[in-house]
Amino acid sequence: MPLATTRRAGLVDQVIEQMRSAITTGEWPVGQRIPPEPELVTALGVGRNTVREAVRALSHAGLLEVRQGDGTFVRATSEISGAVRRMCGTELKEVLQVRRTLEMEGARLAAKHRTDTELARLTELLHKRDAAMEDEQWAEVIEHDTAFHVLLVQCSHNTLLAELYQGLTEAVKASVAASVDTSQPGTDQVSHTGLLHAVRDGDQEKAAIEAGGFFEELIEKFC
Repeated sequence: MPLATTRRAGLVDQVIEQMRSAITTGEWPVGQRIPPEPELVTALGVGRNTVREAVRALSHAGLLEVRQGDGTFVRATSEISGAVRRMCGTELKEVLQVRRTLEMEGARLAAKHRTDTELARLTELLHKRDAAMEDEQWAEVIEHDTAFHVLLVQCSHNTLLAELYQGLTEAVKASVAASVDTSQPGTDQVSHTGLLHAVRDGDQEKAAIEAGGFFEELIEKFC
């Protein structure tokens, strides 16, 4: 395992990046147990606590899975695939249900209160999202889609609603990742064009219906 001995500064971050590289390059394949802690300590030239912190961080990101008494295994090659593996079934359904409740009201209020500047930004994000879908650049799709939904709720100009939704950003992004069907062409993914047009036209009821509709579609498809 060609891991380089780390420098003193930012030891944990350096170890995380080296271990992440071993995972993403396939040196440590998905499903394989990684080298035991003593071997990592020797190879990296760091203490046990540093290795444990790095493993904990990568486990939280979904790339590693610690199995008590059995070792630590590679679970996914990226945070996105890790999110997909972590969030499915009941958990995904619950997140989508909460998002539906908040976004339907957020969309309704956004249709009434959004500014021209906010509308331009929503339009830009949706354009980037759709362009990334056509190119099947799924990491970009997830980033732009998440930003679109967060901004949509901010456009409600309801401070409490926006703060509640902002606090769910990590769960929102994970649910977006879990509900993007990478086996389908970009043109077959859920469209937000109708929602954007309703917000643009100030049609509050249609905006709420559009926001609720695609969540129903996602829940039926993935849950």
